Amino acid sequence: MPFFRPAFPLPARLLALGCIAASLSPAAHADEGGRLSLMLGPYAYHWSDAEEHKHVYLLGLEQKRQDDSLIGAALFRNSFGQPSAYVYYGHQWDHVLGQAPLFAKLSGGVIYGYKGQYQDKVPFNHHGFGLAVIPAVGWQFTPEDAAEVGILGSAALIFTYNRSF
Repeated sequence: MPFFRPAFPLPARLLALGCIAASLSPAAHADEGGRLSLMLGPYAYHWSDAEEHKHVYLLGLEQKRQDDSLIGAALFRNSFGQPSAYVYYGHQWDHVLGQAPLFAKLSGGVIYGYKGQYQDKVPFNHHGFGLAVIPAVGWQFTPEDAAEVGILGSAALIFTYNRSF
């Protein structure tokens, strides 16, 4: 029995590391003038009170490019206590409804981690890999700080704090 057991299985770790490394590579976005954000998701609100739902934790990294496109990766523990990952591409719209701090996002990508009895909780799931589309709205408090609420299908809302650097 090893002293330390990784929380995320090897495929999820490799997928996340590859995406993060690619987004951080200077050559990958030298001409785009993108901005990186660290995302912390301390809470998810579920529509149902199922006893099987566990606390969700999320840690992610997102790059917003000058054309408002997004590339990101997030590691999280899903609602069923399974280590999971989401790698995505998306778009952000700023100044929604004429309000400078209000923004909207739409992302789509590959999600990993919903396995076993929970594999049907994610569309097109095959061996733990599925597809996800996440709409979100947020408020930019300062040039570096924002809060966001994402809609997780028909299951939940995820609340995140985003810190840009």
